[in-house]
Amino acid sequence: MFKFNITVLGSSSAIPTTERNPTAQLINHNDHLFLIDCGEGTQVTLRKMHIHFQKINHIFISHLHGDHFFGLIGLISSMHLLGRTKKLTVYGPPDLKEILDLQLRVTWTELQYPLVFHPTQADKPEQIFDNESLSVFSFPVLHRIPTTGFIFKEKQGERRIRKEAISLFNIPLHEIASIKKGSDFRDSKGILHSNASLTIDPYPVRSYAYCADTAYFEEIIPVIKGVDLLYHETTFMQDKAANAAEKFHSTTKEAATIALKAGAKRLIIGHYSARYDDLQPLLLESREVFPQTELAYEGLKVSIGC
Repeated sequence: MFKFNITVLGSSSAIPTTERNPTAQLINHNDHLFLIDCGEGTQVTLRKMHIHFQKINHIFISHLHGDHFFGLIGLISSMHLLGRTKKLTVYGPPDLKEILDLQLRVTWTELQYPLVFHPTQADKPEQIFDNESLSVFSFPVLHRIPTTGFIFKEKQGERRIRKEAISLFNIPLHEIASIKKGSDFRDSKGILHSNASLTIDPYPVRSYAYCADTAYFEEIIPVIKGVDLLYHETTFMQDKAANAAEKFHSTTKEAATIALKAGAKRLIIGHYSARYDDLQPLLLESREVFPQTELAYEGLKVSIGC
């Protein structure tokens, strides 16, 4: 089974605190690294966690509030100064390209590597990344400015051949690929062995949905239905529901309700208001609605589907 995990790099909303950084997360799928959002100080956190950020080839920015992208130009510049030559693709709101172009121009920076920009749409879901094992989709959430969530979905893998079958029936190496794709096998004695007797089911596909900076918004439920792991912003506790609605953010119970209605297997809450030093009350309040809730914190690493 491929490696599939997330590492929380920042869990604070709006401004950093002495304990929490602005929003950023690292996704590792089969040793391919993806960065979601890039708040101030993200590259410092990557260094502290001994993560080689030159291995990041795709960065997804949810929206243009500073706590989600103020660290981006610094990371892009450091990659340049450290001699990067590989292409970097940034996905985000269309205006982000203008911002990056201006920052590079006024600093007289000519990158040594190709920087490719992919504009996202905040009015409908769309597939924005695809490789042989994973697809990434953006989808609209409800915030004060155009904002997207992201969902990472594995593709169905091939059937797995039984190791004992290879030696038992002397299956040649060149036959294994077709058997994994569903073919039967005829051995040297002419006996036909069914694919079902030679293989077991593929590993189950897994998914991760990221919903940062959004008011309570049930329209995302069909998009994130049944995800293995959901990250949903939880800026306020329930007693601040009016503040949350005014600022287009979510409360503990609202995030948990989305997870419950979407049939998510696990929920991580984050993007906490700086007013909260002790996060346990937020966790307890969320668990009243959705018991499989965990707190995001800097350095948290969660394997998806395990």
